[in-house]
Formats: sequence, C-alpha cells, structure tokens
Amino acid sequence: MVVSVTGSSKSKREMAEDIAHFSLGILAPRLGAKLEIDIVLINNLRNKEGIAGDCTWEDRSYRPREFTIRIDSSQSKQELLETIAHEMVHVKQFARGELKDTNSLHISKWNDKEVDDIKTNYYDLPWEIEAHGRERGIFIRWFEQSQWKKCKWADY
Repeated sequence: MVVSVTGSSKSKREMAEDIAHFSLGILAPRLGAKLEIDIVLINNLRNKEGIAGDCTWEDRSYRPREFTIRIDSSQSKQELLETIAHEMVHVKQFARGELKDTNSLHISKWNDKEVDDIKTNYYDLPWEIEAHGRERGIFIRWFEQSQWKKCKWADY
C-alpha cells in the first residue's frame, strides 16, 4: 500500500501514515499492496464543511484502488487518528465492493442492496454503523503497540 500524507505537522503526518497501514492490516491485509491512499490533513475542515473527515475513491466506482481521505487536523490527536481509522473502514468497504456508489443521486449499494442515504439517518447507514463501530477499537489496538503509547494524550 502506498500512503502519502500532506498538511499539518510532521508528527501528525507520521501518526496518520502509521495508523493507515495498521488499519488496513487489520481490515483487509490482502488488499493492502494494491491500494494508493492520499491523506490530506486540513485545518478546521469541520468548521469549513461540517465534517471531521471523508473518503473518496479516485479511479473507478467498483472496487476502487485509489483513494483520497480528508481529515480535520484541528481535532485532538486521538480524534484525528480515530477519524482516520473510521475512513479506512470506508476504504475497505469500497475496495472489497461492499459499498458502491450508483449513478443515482443519494443512492448507494450496501452488499448489493440499495440504500437511500437521504431518507436514512446517518447513524443508521450500514456502512457508518460498521465504521463507527470499529474506529475506536482500531485506534486502541494501534496506540497500544505504537511508539506513542507512552504519551499522555490518549483517553480510553
């Protein structure tokens, strides 16, 4: 897997790259070598666009291999890293074909079932249930084995 990280500080870029690799090792170890992921750390993304992060495929809609992840770098380190873990779940979902964009506005396919993401509450979207359910666990596992585990900024 090729991961490039731009923006913010050197330490945040290093942590972002490390947790991205770690996440894919847990979520989809066989896919890792085939993916290219650009992580862009953007100051105040939440204030500008109302999001902590997002994930976009760049090459093709079915089983894409190239992604851009945008993350609000003004979050705490732990929130930033949990957000990356969350977005890496979406990378896995797209890359495995579990989540697919359709030609219809606001309709996605989850395991070949159409879901209207306007009529469905964000927290009831199946891909968000999985991503929110896994983000903290991935972060904790990463943190406990990382070089930053002696730092006092993690709160779990």
